Amino acid sequence: MRRREFIAVVAAIFPGARLLCPAHAQTSAIRRIGVVYQGGLYEASIEGLRAGLRAAGLEEGRHVALLLRNARGDLAPAEAAARALERDEKVDLLVAIGTSTALAAKRATTEVPIVFAAGADPVAAGLVESIATPGGRLTGFHFLTIDLTAKRLEILREIVPTLRRIVTFYDPRTPGAVSSIAALREAAGTLDIEVVAQQVASPEELRDRLRTLSAAQAEAFFFVADFLVINHAPLVIETANALRLPTMATQLGTVREGALAGYGPDWREYGRRPARYVACILAGSLPRDLPVEAINQPALAINLKTAKAIGFDIPPLLLARADEVIE
Repeated sequence: MRRREFIAVVAAIFPGARLLCPAHAQTSAIRRIGVVYQGGLYEASIEGLRAGLRAAGLEEGRHVALLLRNARGDLAPAEAAARALERDEKVDLLVAIGTSTALAAKRATTEVPIVFAAGADPVAAGLVESIATPGGRLTGFHFLTIDLTAKRLEILREIVPTLRRIVTFYDPRTPGAVSSIAALREAAGTLDIEVVAQQVASPEELRDRLRTLSAAQAEAFFFVADFLVINHAPLVIETANALRLPTMATQLGTVREGALAGYGPDWREYGRRPARYVACILAGSLPRDLPVEAINQPALAINLKTAKAIGFDIPPLLLARADEVIE
């Protein structure tokens, strides 16, 4: 791709990108992009990344090569994958999907630029020094996930007016999950709802918790921003639905998998948006010069098929507000 063509395409697709993306020397070399993610429902982010790169005129096999590394809900493989992508594969850039995955990539590498898609505050998480001036080799996009916890709980209360107790699982080693639990407890306190938060540190522990889960423990299951649990969302949903427990999800993909309701981003956007900064950095921009962008585009999804299966009626006014209804 010629220099002028590259800049013209990026500027047309992403307004303002002309100011962010400098011209670079023409090259026939395929740029290597390492991608570390957690599998499961996060696969949608890879679809989004590919779409975003195509929109920027960067074709796989012609301009870029994606080296995908699926950590399958575990931080240790994510860290090892990021280290190997920098040291052995000599990638030009890393894309890290999820806050904890981005932190693992940062710990494991020393020089490679990293573009992240984070659901937690990237400053508080330690990914960047500030939103406006990231200050290092990381930049990316901050999606509202934890910030929407209170709204999700309010929606769940609309579905279950008598709601008094919810259960959730989380990995205490994950900063985003810990922050999400804190936000949930705060929101639940204002609504007089008890939170039964059970810790899980591995897929095996999660399965053990699910085997002992009963309808007597709580009246609903509430997903928090925990990649381990979300990676195994289908199993959680299957168990909760069998117990006729309504489930509230952090994003739309989980609702498509069978959760009753969800409020948050579509994970396709987790991949599509970072493609903008991938294009800029490959053109010569430095991550420290690209401010972290906050994306505030939550959507509400309702799964009527699940509602019918577990015996819940969705209030008509709530249904009318839904951006996506699955029947």
